[in-house]
Amino acid sequence: MLRGILISLLASLLFGYMYYFSTLLKPLSGTDIFGYRMLFTFPFVALSVIMFKQKQALVEHIKRIKKQPLFALSYITCGALMGYQMWLFLWAPNNGSSLSVSFGYLLLPIVMVAAGRIIFKERISTLKFIAVLIAAVGVISNIILKGELSWEAIVICVGYTTYFSIRKALKNTDLGAFCLEMISLLPVSIYFALQTDFATVQESNPNIWGLLVLLGLISGAALIAYVIASNMLPMNLLGLLGYVETILMVIISFLIGEEMDADSYPLFICLVLAMSLIIFDGVYKQRATVSYTHLRAHET
Repeated sequence: MLRGILISLLASLLFGYMYYFSTLLKPLSGTDIFGYRMLFTFPFVALSVIMFKQKQALVEHIKRIKKQPLFALSYITCGALMGYQMWLFLWAPNNGSSLSVSFGYLLLPIVMVAAGRIIFKERISTLKFIAVLIAAVGVISNIILKGELSWEAIVICVGYTTYFSIRKALKNTDLGAFCLEMISLLPVSIYFALQTDFATVQESNPNIWGLLVLLGLISGAALIAYVIASNMLPMNLLGLLGYVETILMVIISFLIGEEMDADSYPLFICLVLAMSLIIFDGVYKQRATVSYTHLRAHET
């Protein structure tokens, strides 16, 4: 399990570093970076399908589309939702919105817990329920003090929750489905990449091609590390370790010069408290599961 934890931490560190790395790609726009990231990352996704024996799952998805052509819309919709999130992730650090996006990622797990309860009738623990209430207090305070919740945070919470809900409802949760979602983004990615005026870009950033290739390597390595970790760790522990990336995003936001205004403090404090409760709840459940497993092993 230790190896799985270390690999998961490596994935989070790589994803977190990519948040900072996008600042090195100026003067490329968010759409330019998104286009090239998709193009350089897709080969790693295809490699992952082969490495983790997901070819049959991919074939089954394609057969399903042949039988029900309209089913292709689910992959296109999920691809669009995922693509917009990836664009926002790369756009934010260069446009003064990295803290707003980080807040969105802090709030996302709370929204996911609430959505799981409302949409899929999942049972939630008392601690998670309290976490949802605390996060709600933070959101309400932000709306009262600032008149709104940032559009970036709303897009992340609504977009990702919709994305994961569609995948879960249609049982499109494997790597084969993710590969089809990536394929649906390739035409748009190629279009964005072709719009880039590299002659102008290279004048101010002569190392841009090398940096873009490195972006693809970081993104691909992070993806493969995450998939490896997901095959080695329980889902609840994997989810807890995912908070490392969110914490890194907040730290990076401060390091690149963004500042938190006083009106955002209540929201930030509430989100940190809510996140801490969810982490504590997950750790408690993980320890209880491990203890039960050990007890059963001794009994047998």
